Amino acid sequence: MRELIASFVSLADEEWLAFSKLLLQKSFPKGSFLCREGQIENHIFFLVKGATRNYFLKDGKEFTVDFLFEGDMVTAYYSFITREPSMIAIQAIEDIEAILIPYQLLQDFYLNSHSGERIGRLIAEFHYKKRLEREMALLSTTAEERYAQLMDRNPELIRKTAVKHLSTYLGIQPESLSRIRKSYSRN
Repeated sequence: MRELIASFVSLADEEWLAFSKLLLQKSFPKGSFLCREGQIENHIFFLVKGATRNYFLKDGKEFTVDFLFEGDMVTAYYSFITREPSMIAIQAIEDIEAILIPYQLLQDFYLNSHSGERIGRLIAEFHYKKRLEREMALLSTTAEERYAQLMDRNPELIRKTAVKHLSTYLGIQPESLSRIRKSYSRN
């Protein structure tokens, strides 16, 4: 558990002891929701095992905004920081083992520890960086390049993921993704 958290922030033993008391462990079966659209996000999740698909609905159609995998931090961050209902749903696309940080306990840690403030800043920086990278990829890379990047992260899961979910994530039509998949499998 400490190694996973340390990938985001390193803490001295004393600080780790205080912080680790905030953490919960929980399992989520495939298909379950870590957060639903319209729900206020109350946790930050560190994926020990498994993967999620983050999406929103518009006019009855699902738009996938992210896939997150083992070792990633997952949350409906806008909802988490604003305390407003989430605009996205976070669904397990594999069985998940996660470490959870509850909102209120994290807020208390922020107030009582310099390390807490640092953790909060690093979480915010992580989400900003991830969002900027996603925006830049959508504007400056081809769908083929974005697909290859996903395949590099988790090829087995991406091969099993529904074309409709992958195509909205890549910003292309399902027919185009089918062509990309065929071309990718030949190479």
